[in-house]
Amino acid sequence: MNRASGERGYCRAGALARVFRFGPHGGEEPPISGTGGSGTVFFAHCTMSCVFCQNYRFSQQDRGKEVSADELSEVFLSLQTAGCHNLNLVTPTHFLPQILEGLKMAFSGGFGLPIVYNTSSYENMDTIESLEGVVDIYLADARYADERLAREYSGAADYVVRSREALKAMWDHSGQLELDGEGIARKGLIIRHLVLPGHLKDTRRVLEWIAKGISTDVAVSLMGQYRPMHRAYGHRTLGRRLSLKEYDEALRFARSLDFETLFVQRPDSDFPADLLGEKMGSSW
Repeated sequence: MNRASGERGYCRAGALARVFRFGPHGGEEPPISGTGGSGTVFFAHCTMSCVFCQNYRFSQQDRGKEVSADELSEVFLSLQTAGCHNLNLVTPTHFLPQILEGLKMAFSGGFGLPIVYNTSSYENMDTIESLEGVVDIYLADARYADERLAREYSGAADYVVRSREALKAMWDHSGQLELDGEGIARKGLIIRHLVLPGHLKDTRRVLEWIAKGISTDVAVSLMGQYRPMHRAYGHRTLGRRLSLKEYDEALRFARSLDFETLFVQRPDSDFPADLLGEKMGSSW
């Protein structure tokens, strides 16, 4: 596929990066959002096609503005000027060459924020290796332990094997979450898992793999924000919200694994405003 000549692949991305929105964001985990917000850049399109995508308006639709590398660098620098704690690149994989070019320009202009790579973890190893020494913090999903679910719900039949390879490499590159004196993340890996209604068995398998396949030292974010969106309306399993009972069962299991750091977001919280977060047993 040659994007420069107008060809587009599965993700539908073109030769230029497409940005849906950017600005300070308070809806991430507390060490990422802090008090000044995370300098978030939401990129359009995605390498996956999730039935329940919460960001479908820009991940699955051609919304946003195409920008040059120079314009990207200006966006990055503006977020630093705005007092954000970091640069948070959301679904960046399919625009990585353009992002790296924009970062190079931004570095020349005095950019110095920690860089957050906010990803589904559906990555190939060449991509992850190219990020070593560039990315400081990985905010990465572990969505499934069952390839059948990955295929049915996200159109990614090889998600489990690819995401696990990628997560191990992220851990090797960044290690345990490190905070500054104000509790703001400077380096490390946070693994997110969105609890899906009716799929607690898969959640338990995901969490167990993280503990055994990565480490209990890794920071885990157990997300309870699920609500039926996009193509999940009317779905036989995904067409309802996650219950508090389901989430609490998942939380009990996560706590039994003794993760060093566990961010908790209950379904009854006013997401994304109810953000507290601290060590084990906190809520966000």
